[in-house]
Formats: sequence, structure tokens, C-alpha cells
Amino acid sequence: MGAVKASAKNSSEKTKSLIERAKRVLKIESDCVADLIGRIDDTFAQVVRELDQCQGHVVVTGMGKSGLIGQKIAATFSSIGVPSVFLHAAEASHGDVGVLSRGDIVIAVSNSGETEEIVKLLPTLNRIKCSLVAMTGNPTSTLAKRCDYLLDISVKKEACSMGLIPTASTTVALAMGDALAMAILDLRGFREEDFALNHPGGSLGRKLLMTVNDLMHAGAEVPKVLEDANIYDVIKEMSQKRLGTTLVVAQNGDLKGIITDGDLRRLIEKKKDISNTVAGDLMGISPKCIQMDHLAEKAVQVMEENSITSLVVSEDGKRIEGIIHLQDLLKAGIN
Repeated sequence: MGAVKASAKNSSEKTKSLIERAKRVLKIESDCVADLIGRIDDTFAQVVRELDQCQGHVVVTGMGKSGLIGQKIAATFSSIGVPSVFLHAAEASHGDVGVLSRGDIVIAVSNSGETEEIVKLLPTLNRIKCSLVAMTGNPTSTLAKRCDYLLDISVKKEACSMGLIPTASTTVALAMGDALAMAILDLRGFREEDFALNHPGGSLGRKLLMTVNDLMHAGAEVPKVLEDANIYDVIKEMSQKRLGTTLVVAQNGDLKGIITDGDLRRLIEKKKDISNTVAGDLMGISPKCIQMDHLAEKAVQVMEENSITSLVVSEDGKRIEGIIHLQDLLKAGIN
């Protein structure tokens, strides 16, 4: 019994130790990020303006963990419309430096500022006449002395107890990259629609870019019957087109009304003999319409407000261009 209690006590102590260690890591890293606030100065603002006005590409380079942070920074810039690529510092001297051209801005991420592969790259950057932004934790390093703009990302200590594993330093580098990107975003008056243009496959992109025209049924896919169509033709059309509804049209094709499967159920509940019923007797008049260039998200909103599952696509409420169903919108991720 004593051994069991001792084991439980040890387990509890280990759990407490793990929790405390994680808290210390987060405290160290959050303090280091907070220290950056005092370094956001005129140089930072100038870098933001240079990045915003860059006529070429923003090229982010780094090695190891700093390189991985650089990849994320480049990806973030691209997502807000700043054309950016990541250049592996080691591969640069083996042909990849060809990605650089005059007018590009290079952001070099190196905590020590003495990363061999980056230092070797400096003469080439000077020859090509690229602007160089150094993100380094060593303001007296070779990289810091030879850059055009210095962004100090130094940290008092790493979150690693041995000071060996890049932790706080990479977190701070990432935070500085995010600060640059968000400042550019504000400078440009960036909107949700701008973000969507660079993320057409994402949920926001679908909501902000996809229109009714992209999802509607048109042509032969639109269920339609004439006003004098008998009830059996109505049911047949609804069954074949499988949208749970059919439009009712005049001889010239103009929209007159709509019949839903709910209308059919209510008819059957009220009448034992429905054989003499025609579409004009059953249809609901003034069906809800939407224009084809409206956002698909708007269609969902109209359906929810009116507790319906389909909309007629029409510019004037007469000429039918298509029909859109709630299921089409849900399948496309619009909700």
C-alpha cells in the first residue's frame, strides 16, 4: 500500500513539475515578445513603407529554425498581396540566387547575425542592388552592419533551460514578421474581399467571391411547368429535377409562381381527389428572387429570413435565368 501511495505522489509531483515548466516557457516567450514593443520605431515604419512600395518581390531567407520562420513570414506576406518567396540560404549559392533581381527586398532572418550561408550571400545582394532588411538578435553582427535596415529581435534568454534550442528567439522573429505584415495591411486599407482574392479555396474566399451564378441550376435543369399543367405533370417535373420545387410559367416563359413539395403535401391533406388540380391553382405567387451576380452568401441570408429552401434567379422577377437551392449552397460550404 505504501508503494502505491509513493507512486501516486511521484506521479502527482511530476505532473505539477510539467505544468510549472510549461508555464515558465510561456512566460519567458510572452515577455520576450512584449519587449519588442519598445523597438517599434521609425526604422520599422520605414521598412513597412519599403515593403508596401516594393516593385519586385520580397525574398525572405534564413537557415534552420530561422529558415522555417522565414517561410511562414513569406507565406503571410503573400496572403495579404505582397508577392513573396522564401530563399533557402544554403541553396542560394547553388543557383537559387537566380530568383533575385534588382528592386527586390531581402529579409534575412538570423538570430546570431553570423549565419555562414547568409553572410556569404551578402556580396551578391549588394551586386544585384537588393535592399536588405536584417532581422537579427545581434545588433553588432556582420549582418547588422551590412544591412540597409535593422530590426532588433534579440531576446534576454531562450525558453530552453540549457539555452540551446531556439525557442523565444524564433517566437520573437515570427512576431516581428506578423507585425510587419499587419502594418502593411493597415497601410493599404486591406479588406476582407482583398484577403479572399488570395484565398479562393478557403471558407472566407468562398463566402466573399462565390456568386449565385456559380452555383445555380440553369437551362434544362430548371424545373418548370405551364399554368395549366395537371397535378401529375407537376409531380413528374418535381421528381425528375429533384429540387423539391417547380416554377410555374406563362406561355411566353415569364415567371408566374412556384410550387414546393410542401404545397403538394398540404393539397393532399385537404383534398381526397386532386386529379382536377392544375399548377395555376396550387402555385404561390411572387416567389422570392435573387440576381445572378449577387454573392452566394446573400442567397443563404434571404432563404433564412424567409424560411425557404430555394430562390428564383431573375433580374426583373419575370425572365427566369435559373434557380438555386439551399443544398447547393451548403455543399459549396456557404452557410
